Amino acid sequence: MAAASKTLNLSSSTSPISSSFLSPTLRNLKRSNLSFLLSRSASNNASFSIRATSLSSPTTHITATSTSQSESPDRFRVDILSESLPYIQKFRGKTIVVKYGGAAMKVPELKASVVSDLVLLSCVGLRPVLVHGGGPEINHWLQLLNIQPLFHEGLRVTDAKTMEIVSMVLVGKVNKDLVSLINKAGATAVGLSGMDGRLLMARPTPNSAHLGFVGEVSRVDSTILQPLVDNGHIPVIASVAADESGQSYNINADTVAGELAAALGAEKLILLTDVAGILENRDDPKSLVKEIDIKGVKKMIAEKKVAGGMIPKVNCCVRSLAQGVRTASIIDGRVHHSLLHEIMSEEGIGTMITGMSLWILWTIFGLS
Repeated sequence: MAAASKTLNLSSSTSPISSSFLSPTLRNLKRSNLSFLLSRSASNNASFSIRATSLSSPTTHITATSTSQSESPDRFRVDILSESLPYIQKFRGKTIVVKYGGAAMKVPELKASVVSDLVLLSCVGLRPVLVHGGGPEINHWLQLLNIQPLFHEGLRVTDAKTMEIVSMVLVGKVNKDLVSLINKAGATAVGLSGMDGRLLMARPTPNSAHLGFVGEVSRVDSTILQPLVDNGHIPVIASVAADESGQSYNINADTVAGELAAALGAEKLILLTDVAGILENRDDPKSLVKEIDIKGVKKMIAEKKVAGGMIPKVNCCVRSLAQGVRTASIIDGRVHHSLLHEIMSEEGIGTMITGMSLWILWTIFGLS
């Protein structure tokens, strides 16, 4: 029997939606004996044409002028949510530690994007933990008090007066602002610092003679933190801690995030930065390394492809992986909804570092 042609034309006054948001069913039409053609008429109306081949039916033409359900915004939203299911299932019930800073903290639109992502992830069953610094805010308040910010090898020189301002700004202002924003967006956030419940114990850095009260994490006690995570709250943690004598220390937020991720047995550590991730060529933003293991990172450091401020971030990731975190990612916080891109897509948006066996880590880094 001769093949007959069947055509379905659908016209709508709504604007066409990018094919990248189409469901797999719609995207894969071109792979079968169906052809999916999108054109725009002179009146700016979207017109969809589907042509199929049938072996038994006569030629039929159907024209619809009303909005088709398959092209409506609701339909596309449902398709996108449906396609997110495997990622939600993969991470549901898992702890995700996010270090928040850089442009994502300074730009209001990016801040709203991060808060929205955290609340959405919490709503679908993930357990996010947010760790933050607040360098620009600290600088602002130091200048208001006529205190000149000082840095040594990229780290803030923190004398007693500066430490007092750091604590007030990070714990009393930045932390509570973030808690308020998350609560307003519909989740339940709880603000903490490393001093609360002895969550973090600090020790001075080896370079304390130059840096003053800049510390390292000597111990993590997640006793106060775990119940909050288990009950669906979002802990928001300021990177300030004290030593055994009660002296406060300013600690790098990347370091705090990595140590907390390890203590909580997190599935993933994510560092929001102001770069795309690890670049094969630091002068070429398009040379992003999408995935690399620790051996590969070590080689890039030796070849000076990873240098400067990226080295502490990479070392933070390595330490967390050595202590059981599954993966660590360095992503671009300047991109709207970068957290969702990283977690809810196959390719992610930055560089993901994967772990290796502990004996190899001991050999390469001397970690224990």
